[in-house]
Amino acid sequence: MTESRFSTTREPGKPRTSRATRGGRASRAREGDKRERILRAATRVFARKGFYATKVSEVAKAAGVADGTIYLYFKNKDDLLVSLFEDRIMLLLAALERALAERPTPEERLRCVIEMQLGLLEGERDLAEVITVNLRQSTRLMKQYAAPKFMLYLDAIARVVAEGQKAGAFRTDVSPHLMARTIFGALDGIIMTWALGKAEPGGLSRASTQVADVLLAGLLAKKER
Repeated sequence: MTESRFSTTREPGKPRTSRATRGGRASRAREGDKRERILRAATRVFARKGFYATKVSEVAKAAGVADGTIYLYFKNKDDLLVSLFEDRIMLLLAALERALAERPTPEERLRCVIEMQLGLLEGERDLAEVITVNLRQSTRLMKQYAAPKFMLYLDAIARVVAEGQKAGAFRTDVSPHLMARTIFGALDGIIMTWALGKAEPGGLSRASTQVADVLLAGLLAKKER
């Protein structure tokens, strides 16, 4: 039976967890919850007012915290925006790794990449708008801070393409990293128009099937076609 994370039952052979240790874990959990609350509030406010027009005090008010609390977690408004992007990219990467492990063929794995990037933003219109529009308004932020985590994500897509090439499923005359940028660019454009338009429920999920069909048609090796 899976043990609840709140359970105080100790497994045989394991040292007893001290009250101070448990208190420290609880404190870290509360701090993490507050940081996440601030990020979610920032997403709503940035989407409504735009990054440059937003004041830190407005984010604090939306999060239900004092203005100074923001600076316990983030250096400034720029750091808040970059942290929002980086956190969501790392969550996407983690979810993608878990999902890819369950997809046995190169074609299914590529479809998984497309489904994840579009599907995870379904119902997250504000987040989609902030990531595709607000972050782009500062080239400096993208170059100096957001680029490293973004490259990790592109590398993950490129590995899926490279593994498909090695397996003989994908054509080998295309660069995996060029294909990764092509896939991301196509999905990013779809997300942006969805977020800035009517954000029709289910629109991103339906688009994922069509985009995957088109991309695979061009990427599959001749024998696979």
